[in-house]
Amino acid sequence: MTDGSGTDRIGVVGCGLMGSGIAEVCARAGREVVVVETGRAAADSGRRRITRSLARAAAAGRLTAAGAEDAAARITVTTDMERLADRDLVVEAVAEDERAKLDVFARLDATVQRPDAVLATNTSSLPVVRLAAATSRPAQVIGLHFFNPVPVLPLVELVPSLLTGEETVRRAEDFASAVLGKQVVRARDRAGFVVNALLVPYLLAAVRMAESGAASAEDIDRAMTLGCAHPMGPLALADLIGLDTVRSIARSMYAEHGEPLHAPPPLLSRMVEAGLLGRKTGRGFHSYGGAGDVMGKDGGTGAADRATAPSSTHPAIQPAADGRRHGEQPT
Repeated sequence: MTDGSGTDRIGVVGCGLMGSGIAEVCARAGREVVVVETGRAAADSGRRRITRSLARAAAAGRLTAAGAEDAAARITVTTDMERLADRDLVVEAVAEDERAKLDVFARLDATVQRPDAVLATNTSSLPVVRLAAATSRPAQVIGLHFFNPVPVLPLVELVPSLLTGEETVRRAEDFASAVLGKQVVRARDRAGFVVNALLVPYLLAAVRMAESGAASAEDIDRAMTLGCAHPMGPLALADLIGLDTVRSIARSMYAEHGEPLHAPPPLLSRMVEAGLLGRKTGRGFHSYGGAGDVMGKDGGTGAADRATAPSSTHPAIQPAADGRRHGEQPT
């Protein structure tokens, strides 16, 4: 399949929540996709995640059974970075860790053979120009920030660095909009871009409110869903994003802007260090099948609230009528 974007062969580095979603939407758009993971277990897990997502889309009527099969057949999940050598566009979607991303871009630079291949990052907060500097072709590096869940949410933030070439910008935008059918907003290469620059300070304010004991996590979320018609409360949303990711974005924004409100609250850091990362670990500010809220009604550890603690059926995170969860947002 050929179009003006010149991006027929797609690569994705990382097959976690974001990488698998990016691979899926590319395959559903008729592209042949190679996804690279660090090990066989991670690759197998990523493949299962894609298969489950395609099955859910077919069951919900958003995709035919044949379409799901065809999309799955277009995706190869491997541990061999050399399989990306012939790619027209590669999207890096590894953890929000600068050293890991720099390593990926250095390896892509050495591996991808097409001299004008687009090397994109799905970073939600790191400077694109810093990642571009790890390559010998910074004009081909750009930010393509997708949102979770990628097959459902229509937004992509397009983030050129000071060194990104206009042809790279054009091809990346054509790919996101014309090929994937996403809505594109352009953002400057600054920590947080558009969405997280507005969203993360709000999430951090909610964490500070819970930390101070001003209200319980459940009441903070109920207040914002019922009083402001937000589809999801801020602490449930932080749990969905992943508290480690929220902290990484906050740290990046604080490092760039020096704004005290961007600094991760102590409670957030303690929860990350304790492995309470939200939905992906089963417990964060709310419980998803385990113990109750981390923060109780009195600002304590939540022991007094466990009888009434929210679970995965908490009103703030009920599935919407179309089968997705309300307010699912970035990572």
